[in-house]
Amino acid sequence: MPVIVNKYLIGRHFVGVALWPFIVVKNEGLKRDATFINHERIHLRQQGELLVIPFYFIYLLEYLIRIIQYKNLEIAYRNISFEREAYSNEGNLQYLKKRTFWSFLKYR
Repeated sequence: MPVIVNKYLIGRHFVGVALWPFIVVKNEGLKRDATFINHERIHLRQQGELLVIPFYFIYLLEYLIRIIQYKNLEIAYRNISFEREAYSNEGNLQYLKKRTFWSFLKYR
C-alpha cells in the first residue's frame, strides 16, 4: 500500500486518510508511525471487503446517524463502527494477520 504525503490535508485533527489503494498523510513523519499506518491499513482492508465505494457510502451514512445520536462531531466520529475497529486494534501490528472477514460488524 503506497503512502503519499500531502501537506494540504485540511483540518487540525485530520492528518491522514485511507483512500483505496493509498494512504495519504499530512507529513513525512507519519509514514514511520507504525500505529497510525496500521490504523489506516485496517481501513484499507474494510474498504476492500466492501468493494470500496459502498464503504464510503456506509461510512458517511453511519457518521450522519451518529451525529444525530450523539450531537457531537468528535463523539460521532469515534463511534463509527469502522473507526471503533481501527482504534481498538491499531496498536496490535499483528491484527490484520488474524482479522476475520467483516470484523467491523462486531463494533456496531
